[in-house]
Formats: sequence, C-alpha cells, structure tokens
Amino acid sequence: MQYFYIRPDVAGGLGRNTVLDPSVHPPIVTKLHYVMEGWTGDVLVTTFPCYLVTEETQRALQQIGFSGATFAEAEVTTSEEFHEYQPGQELPPFVWLKVNGKAGRDDFGIAANYRLVISKRILDLLESLGIPFAVVEPYEQ
Repeated sequence: MQYFYIRPDVAGGLGRNTVLDPSVHPPIVTKLHYVMEGWTGDVLVTTFPCYLVTEETQRALQQIGFSGATFAEAEVTTSEEFHEYQPGQELPPFVWLKVNGKAGRDDFGIAANYRLVISKRILDLLESLGIPFAVVEPYEQ
C-alpha cells in the first residue's frame, strides 16, 4: 500500500481550555480546545500536535474502517478574527482525531519527524470530502 505525508490546513490554534503536558515532546494533550481563526472548508485541520476532522469525515472513516487513530470530543470555538473575516460562516461539528498508529503500517501514523502519514485509501477518502488546502507528498519508509 502507498503512504503519504499530509500537512493539513492550520485553521486555528490551541485554546485556553486545552490541558497538556509540555514537559515532553510532542506535548501530551489530554483535553483539546481548538480556536478556529479561519476555516477554508478542509475536513481535516491541525495545530501541533493535534488533528481534527468533521463529524461527516468521522462517519465516513468509520464506514470504511481504519487503523491508527481514535476519536474524542474537542471543544471548538471561533476567534474574533474568524467573525471579522468570515462573517456568517457556519462551522460543521468537529471531533478530535487522536493518531496513535505507526507510519507506513497503519492508515494513520506519526512519522519520526512528527509529521502525519496516511494510507492511500484514507487520502482518497479525504480528497473526496475536501482537503483543498492540505499539502500531500509521498512517504518513503
């Protein structure tokens, strides 16, 4: 199977309600609060070291089955800049995609350089749902 690095759109950052342990790298996040600063429609977004997907994407992933990740609840809010630059923009519900797989083996994995690696079938699914601002490159093990 083919694997790819994917650098999702950074649509925001960690909010003040995030709980994390900064004494390790990457930091271990136990509660995620994501503040959207600008959303361009991608169904997968990030801020180091976390990933979020829309609930629609979660359902699609669950339908095809996948390895290397679980889902958890995330608090998602919008910033003042979001409302200023995207007035009236409605956000779909997002969930936390907690990646725990091995890069190049599981559908989702984190490489040694801390970049997200996904399988071809996951890439195909994400592209069908919309990731226009993600950067995708081949992953060589």
